[in-house]
Amino acid sequence: MMLHIPQVLTAAEVAEFRQLLVQADWVDGAATAGAQASQRKRNQQLPADSVIGKQLSTRITDALQRHPMFMSSTLPARIIPPRFNRYEGGGTYGNHVDSAIHIDPYRQDRVRTDVSTTVFLSEPFEYEGGALIVEDNYGAHEVRLPAGDAVIYPATSLHRVEPVTQGVRLASFLWTQSMVRDDWQRSMLFELDMSILRLRQKIGDSDEVVALVGHYNNLLRQWAEL
Repeated sequence: MMLHIPQVLTAAEVAEFRQLLVQADWVDGAATAGAQASQRKRNQQLPADSVIGKQLSTRITDALQRHPMFMSSTLPARIIPPRFNRYEGGGTYGNHVDSAIHIDPYRQDRVRTDVSTTVFLSEPFEYEGGALIVEDNYGAHEVRLPAGDAVIYPATSLHRVEPVTQGVRLASFLWTQSMVRDDWQRSMLFELDMSILRLRQKIGDSDEVVALVGHYNNLLRQWAEL
């Protein structure tokens, strides 16, 4: 499932983040990529021990966990602390699939990457190129979202960032280990949850809505890994 998550950060938060990121010390992003991916990756990232990066990472995690659409669509068991990247002057990241297992840089334990997330920190008009392209069975999907918005997509997807030919593209990226590892099952649970929400708004907690909530929880009970 690929999903646009609107307004993870407010405009004021985005402005504050960007002011702090200007002061940060960026390093070559290829240093954190695998042997194959590093040949395709030309960007900058904040190192894991960046004080600014840690501060902003916590705030993004908190914001995502407050967002109902993110929580419903990812069903997080673990969230790897968000990192930050910067593309400019032709910076790009060629086609790749994210590693199945990542090390939490702070806890130093292994986390399975089920869902990838990008939180955009630059407005689309501030840079040229730089689209996130995610490929699936239905073709290639181009993503350029307003600052503060996020997109989630399966970490199994082939994806890339097109070259940034003008301006600067700032973003945060992270991975989630879901309680439900199967993307199709997560997608069905999300659609059911959203349908229940819309029904409750229209007709309240009728017997039929209560029954649907029961079905949702029983499916989650069947599929969840804790």
